[in-house]
Amino acid sequence: MSFYVYLSGEIHTDWRDEIQRGADAAGLDIVFTAPVTDHDASDAAGDHLGKPENGFWRDHQSSKVNAIRTRTMIEQADLVVVRFGDKYKQWNAAFDAGYCAALAKPYITLHSEDIIHPLKEVDAGAQAWCTTTDQVVETLRYVLKA
Repeated sequence: MSFYVYLSGEIHTDWRDEIQRGADAAGLDIVFTAPVTDHDASDAAGDHLGKPENGFWRDHQSSKVNAIRTRTMIEQADLVVVRFGDKYKQWNAAFDAGYCAALAKPYITLHSEDIIHPLKEVDAGAQAWCTTTDQVVETLRYVLKA
């Protein structure tokens, strides 16, 4: 039986690859899914629907197309890992965590200690808070092999 894990959030580092390599090394039967991590492609997701009159409507259009993927993969996941990076505010990641909470979908947050305060409500709804990808992998190992 495969376990499905959706990797949400920050797209500027290789944290997803680290988790996938760690899970493979631990012999975990996990299928990983993720949002589109090419920033330009994500921003242009709705461009094929027509040229909006301003940036707000372009973002609105593309966010709806991206939501098809995001919502479907979150709903199909057994667990979601939500990564908050240090460089940018990932409002989309916070939204994904809230969506998980609304669905009663288990999620793990992954972020550094210096943003504990702004993420206190997000972390309060999570089943675990990790500061490293190794901690995420160990949590996954425990869940699947304990």
